Amino acid sequence: MLIIGCDYHPSVQQIAWVDTETGECGERRLTHSGGEAEQFYRELKKKGISVRVGMEATGHSRWFERLSGADSSQAGAQAEERPAGCRASSQADAGK
Repeated sequence: MLIIGCDYHPSVQQIAWVDTETGECGERRLTHSGGEAEQFYRELKKKGISVRVGMEATGHSRWFERLSGADSSQAGAQAEERPAGCRASSQADAGK
């Protein structure tokens, strides 16, 4: 599974990711113009890679919801609400 942290801006996304199976990690800047960001996530889906995206709760989260609902074969987005101070890594450490 890829866990992706996303700093979303109207024109770009800055992402940091970790592959929970291999430990590989990295960072990347994805632009929205020309569809680079959308293509990135669609390619992961096409390859059958399981992904969890974390981002702050803003109006921009609707972009991911639209992307996941754009194709009827794709599963809908799942949102998790976490109390302040809850560490996202604790779920990854637990193998979930």
